[in-house]
Amino acid sequence: MIRVVRIILVDDFTPWRIFAASLLQRNPEWQIVCEVSDGLEAIQKAEEFQPDLIVLDISLPKLSGIEAAPSIRKVAPGSKILFLSENRDRDIAAAALRAGGHGYVVKSDSENELLVAVEAVLQGKRFVSSTFNGFDFTVAEQRSNDEVR
Repeated sequence: MIRVVRIILVDDFTPWRIFAASLLQRNPEWQIVCEVSDGLEAIQKAEEFQPDLIVLDISLPKLSGIEAAPSIRKVAPGSKILFLSENRDRDIAAAALRAGGHGYVVKSDSENELLVAVEAVLQGKRFVSSTFNGFDFTVAEQRSNDEVR
């Protein structure tokens, strides 16, 4: 029996959301159950749908993806979060992972990396775009955690 993976896609730029959806729909076992355009709605729909995966942009109206992620983790603890953003700042990517992200894909890398990232995250692995090759996010996260203490 094929298990359908339920996905929520969150991005405020409609043409980009259509493009990302077209990539995700290449896998017949993945179903986009909802598309939303802001962080607050992402939290509400995560609670409502309890998806397997939330593909979440960072720059969103009302509440950024990084701000929304901890609330999403609370209302949908079984959902994995994959950030999808054009932001290439290592500190932003590290903050996204600290906020509860299981992966981070740079939008310009998504044609080659989005499907691989989704597979990795669904298998419980961390995925970070090749844009960040050579950067150790575990060190960045640890340093950030030390600064909080």
